[in-house]
Amino acid sequence: MNSYYVMPCNHPRKILVAGGEGEHATTAELYDPATGQWSASGDMMYGRHLHTASVLTNGQVLVVGGAGDANSTELYDPLTGEWTLTGTTKYPRRMHTATVLDDGRVLIVGGITGSGALLDTGEIYDPLTDRWTPTS
Repeated sequence: MNSYYVMPCNHPRKILVAGGEGEHATTAELYDPATGQWSASGDMMYGRHLHTASVLTNGQVLVVGGAGDANSTELYDPLTGEWTLTGTTKYPRRMHTATVLDDGRVLIVGGITGSGALLDTGEIYDPLTDRWTPTS
């Protein structure tokens, strides 16, 4: 089982568990609380832990960053079980925050780079344009 993971709820009422350390870093599984059953899902393209996952208004899950200087981001589609790359953040970050805003965009703030430097920056992801923009 994964030692570090995120568990956002996604459609259809299952819980996505994605990432971890070592051999589990790219794995993703779904848990169905109604049946208590686990099922495999598509693997992420990059291994991650200490990342964030946010459920977007369209039901997809945005996964950002993680250990190892990761500035890549991926989208999980719960209808297909597949992951797609969706741009890169300006700064690689782990242990940051991610907040879905009322308008559907996602704000990420803070965190630590792979070299251990603290970040005091933020970026916003817009799912309509598939772009990351630094905050000012």
